[in-house]
Amino acid sequence: MAHLLGIDIGTSSAKAVLFDSESARIIAVAGQEYPILKPAPDRAEQNPQDWWASTVAVVRRVTSEAHVHEVTAIGFSGQMHGTILLDAQAQPLHPAIIWADQRTAHTAGELAAALPAAEYAATAGTLPAAGFLGPTLLWLKQHDPALLERTHQVILPKDYPRLKMTGEIATDVTDAAGTSIFDVSRRAWASAILSQVGLPEGILPRVQASMSIAGYLRAEEAGEMGLKPGAAVVAGCADQPAQAIGNGLIRPGLGSVTTGSGGQVCIPFERALGEKVPTDPRLHVFNHAVPDMWYVLGAILSAGLSLRWLRNLVGLQDDPQAYARLSAEAAQVPPGADGLLFLPYLSGERTPHMDALARGSFIGLSSHHGRGHLARAVMEGVAFALRQTVEISRGLGAAADTMIAAGRGGESDFWRGIQADVFGIPLQRTQSTEQASLGAALLAGVGAGVYQNLDEACSQTVRYGAVTEPNPQRHAFYNERYAQYLELYPRLKDDFHRLARV
Repeated sequence: MAHLLGIDIGTSSAKAVLFDSESARIIAVAGQEYPILKPAPDRAEQNPQDWWASTVAVVRRVTSEAHVHEVTAIGFSGQMHGTILLDAQAQPLHPAIIWADQRTAHTAGELAAALPAAEYAATAGTLPAAGFLGPTLLWLKQHDPALLERTHQVILPKDYPRLKMTGEIATDVTDAAGTSIFDVSRRAWASAILSQVGLPEGILPRVQASMSIAGYLRAEEAGEMGLKPGAAVVAGCADQPAQAIGNGLIRPGLGSVTTGSGGQVCIPFERALGEKVPTDPRLHVFNHAVPDMWYVLGAILSAGLSLRWLRNLVGLQDDPQAYARLSAEAAQVPPGADGLLFLPYLSGERTPHMDALARGSFIGLSSHHGRGHLARAVMEGVAFALRQTVEISRGLGAAADTMIAAGRGGESDFWRGIQADVFGIPLQRTQSTEQASLGAALLAGVGAGVYQNLDEACSQTVRYGAVTEPNPQRHAFYNERYAQYLELYPRLKDDFHRLARV
């Protein structure tokens, strides 16, 4: 029997799961929140010591609950893109600058100009965005060069608790891919980009495979967490590939669509050794934790947030049954919401428009539309935006016959049915929970030899539920409405930009 510990360093909290490989189930879960620091309106920072304190607390809770104080291996998952600056003694020099930080909105464009857009995306798998590690380092070079000069090494969020446990400084290939200064085909730091903007490659950490052993749990830190020392600690991976592993997305043919606050489409694909990885500036193409695999990641910014906005707008924010009520009312409205379309760009948009000034809109609104029409139009608009991401991914050769429905929106039978009809693809739920932390635990199991590979780990662990099949008639109808949806942003873009600057 092997007990595996999976730890997820999220944006709002740390979470730990204790996984029993013999029964192939999670036997304890714990989470603890920590704050996001806002020293200025465009800043978003966190204290790495808060991550460590929360890690200690959640590990103590799961091991105490399960009466287990010795684990075989520990794995990590974590929020992507953030920047931790370390001095020569591996101590943080500054609060971590996380993905939500917007100080680098202009700097990201300057970094992108280091190469032609298509060449940059073909190298890094993405164009730089605010909050990514690459633009953050360039911002520091321009605005706080003394701090950058004092920096000995840079790591990403999940790397800090692992550093505390092992004393070893490193990152993994999936988190490196999310920096916008990593060559995703070569699996090495993108020297051509770094040299163009004068960023020092020497402060970037060594890059390991996600399931490689990064070190072993030291006695002092083991004592803090109530564990015996000596457990293997694997490098771990970013939260998106960790969630993919928890959902069984480790081979081509299966993808996921997550309808949380934002929306993400994740589809794995593979290429022969030495073959250039296809990229598209509208998407992120990052290295998977699975060797010789990549994944396409498309992100929309306001998926569940759009329905939450509507909930508050119509005065249901204090109703615990608000979402069930909106779904029931939307179900009484025919597909197409009686001629109403919604563009879910309430926070600007990432995929496919990469436009911070895009704005949300109801198109076709008339006096006969009620709350149910608005709710259905919001759900359909989000589904159209996600379908656009799926179709761009197909253009890169990343296709899926079935999509795993994840996130709170994916738990809704009604909304999941709309998405299946819009996509024309079956949607399936997994019976797994805590997918990112579970993925981290399975990586730990492979690294420690509990499993031969992720195929074995997932086949023994991941279980799927019922499939929601698309309705052919509704899919045909939605094809026509989707064509109208695609025409709206290009027509309205200039108006969005003028209004956003008022």
